[in-house]
Amino acid sequence: PDAPVPLSYAQRRLWFLHRLEGPSPTYNIPLALRFSGTLDPEALRAAIGDLVARHESLRTVFPRRARAAQQIILPPDSGRDLLTVVELTPDDLAPALGKAARHPFDITTEHPLKATLFTTGPTDHVLLLLLHHIAGDGWSMAPLSRDLAAAYDARSAGEEPQWTPLPVQYADYTLWQQQFLGDPTDPDSTYSRQLAYWRTQLADLPAEIPLPLNHPRPEATTYQGDMFPLQIPADLHQGLHALAGDTGTSLYMVVQAGLAALLTHLGAGTDIPLGSPIAGRTDQALDDLVGFFVNTLVLRTDTSGDPTFRELLTRVRETDLAAWSHQDLPFEQLVEALNPARSTARHPLFQTLLTLDNAPERHFTLAGNPART
Repeated sequence: PDAPVPLSYAQRRLWFLHRLEGPSPTYNIPLALRFSGTLDPEALRAAIGDLVARHESLRTVFPRRARAAQQIILPPDSGRDLLTVVELTPDDLAPALGKAARHPFDITTEHPLKATLFTTGPTDHVLLLLLHHIAGDGWSMAPLSRDLAAAYDARSAGEEPQWTPLPVQYADYTLWQQQFLGDPTDPDSTYSRQLAYWRTQLADLPAEIPLPLNHPRPEATTYQGDMFPLQIPADLHQGLHALAGDTGTSLYMVVQAGLAALLTHLGAGTDIPLGSPIAGRTDQALDDLVGFFVNTLVLRTDTSGDPTFRELLTRVRETDLAAWSHQDLPFEQLVEALNPARSTARHPLFQTLLTLDNAPERHFTLAGNPART
């Protein structure tokens, strides 16, 4: 579309944070791919241009116009020179990757995709694709990878990629979302009906669950977290699946019930709100699109009365199915409407989030060279 369009609800939140904090790497989504073999940088440059031309979200900027944010979609050929090629030694690779992944996007003027090809030898390469969250989400990385690989294969053969046109673009989704949710002031709109459900569901929600932390929360969120990998043995994984099948639940519900029970055991009480990302791609037409569709739900788990684990699973199943049937109200609108006590030290409505990564797997190959992430 030629005319500027408003932002989706999720994009508005990131745009507001950008205005508040300035350019920041907080919402960067990096994908680093290591290749062994010969790569053609110019074919890769052209393929990235093809990718950006195909997905309008990758060539959208978000300036402030007339006191409001708008999406401005740049021309299809605007991404023809987004690749940077860097030659360096293997010892310099890790710090260079880290620095590039922390690039602070200026979403008001800059493409929300950057690509850097690090070359440490004639047949050793690492491609860093850096996507700002305002233009994509975890689910987006599969179509992004797939389309880039197809475009590179075509360009390597001296051809243009031949692909089926996308049925919709992200701007179409933005306009549909506003139409579907309707007027927030209309009590009969989807927006109002779903908000009424969440008001009831989250009434008297604890502002913060008490946990025996080893140090106090900082006064302001630093985003300087850490990772603690935990590997679940195959037989335990199979057992969890079997329990889910036996109880008419899902693997996610089983893990959620286990986490809620653990938090209660650690002293968090019996009213456990857990954040839960949901893909938000409720129409099949959105499956192959790069865009920011993910929403966050608050799954409130009641562990009171010393239930058996199967009894707890029944409660979780009822809560989750109801939540998923009211998944369209954007989380940021829910926070605004409920207006919980705010603190720069914690996330509103929940502080623990449970994610099960079931996005399509990314199998990335360039001209027969498989990548390792």
